[in-house]
Amino acid sequence: MDHDTDAVTGTYSDKPRLALLTVTEARETVELLQVLERLDPDEHGQAAGQLAADLARRLPSP
Repeated sequence: MDHDTDAVTGTYSDKPRLALLTVTEARETVELLQVLERLDPDEHGQAAGQLAADLARRLPSP
C-alpha cells in the first residue's frame, strides 16, 4: 500500500464550525498579553507585547 498515492476520502459536515476564538476572546487575550508585558518587561514581557501587537492588527475594528 503506497500512502503517497492513496486518495484521501472522507465525509465533511456542512455544519458551520466555530472559530477557534471569538473576537471578544481574542481582544481579552490581547489585553492579558499587554498586562504580562508590563509585569515582566525583561523576559517574557517583550514576546507577549509583540504577540499582542500582532494579534491586535489581525482583529477587526470595534
